[in-house]
Amino acid sequence: MSTATLDRQATVAATPDSPVNGFLADTWNVMTRELKPVLREPVSVLFAMVQPLVFLGLFAPLLPETPDGSALQWFVPGIVAMTCLMGASFTGANLTNEMLTGSHERLLVSPLSRSSLLVGRALKEVVPMLMQTAIILLVVTPFSFDLHLGGVLLAVATLALFSVGVGALSFALALASKDNEWIFWTVQQTAIFPVLLLAGILLPLDGAPRWLAVASDLNPLTYVVEAVRALFSGTFPLDTVVAGFAGSAVVAVLGVAVGLRAMRNSS
Repeated sequence: MSTATLDRQATVAATPDSPVNGFLADTWNVMTRELKPVLREPVSVLFAMVQPLVFLGLFAPLLPETPDGSALQWFVPGIVAMTCLMGASFTGANLTNEMLTGSHERLLVSPLSRSSLLVGRALKEVVPMLMQTAIILLVVTPFSFDLHLGGVLLAVATLALFSVGVGALSFALALASKDNEWIFWTVQQTAIFPVLLLAGILLPLDGAPRWLAVASDLNPLTYVVEAVRALFSGTFPLDTVVAGFAGSAVVAVLGVAVGLRAMRNSS
């Protein structure tokens, strides 16, 4: 290899903000890299759908009819939000595998900026979430579920922002538990179910004890789920939708900030 070639490679590695390796280009490259296994094996998305479809199959027959129509209008948005949360929270598991094989370390010394490594991986979670939402809607629409496409699109945009934040937090957790993979699974499993239940995804929290109501109010997913339910029903209550978007934005900003700090400190 010539000296000129080595000099060019050193220049590219030292200038991650150049037009060739700018943040947007790096983020796109990382996202497409992470999506390749999903696109090669789309059946993996179907396997991830087993749990939400089981929930729909077991709970839907028990749901009472409501004056406003089918109870699926209330239940399905919660299942979509649950699928989004669980899928994004599992993403750190991919990073733990990369750290075990040394792939993550090789990426860290590449010309890619560390911020793009995190954001690109987090954005990757939006695509499986869109696919899973489409599958759920295809399954439930024939069963007394009214599809309001405009509201669904706005709800999915809110959930996409939320999934980016959760995915970034999941990567930060994977980096923090680098040498102890069991810590990742323990924290992930311990945290996810209280968050789901406090958001009122499976059961309404009307009439809950005061302490439970306060805990629910402190849960950003509560506001996201309320906004998604309103949008899925074809309504647009401005305060509810804004609160849901704000909850997603808080999670996204916090997740990316924590994730970037963890990524920059990783070695």
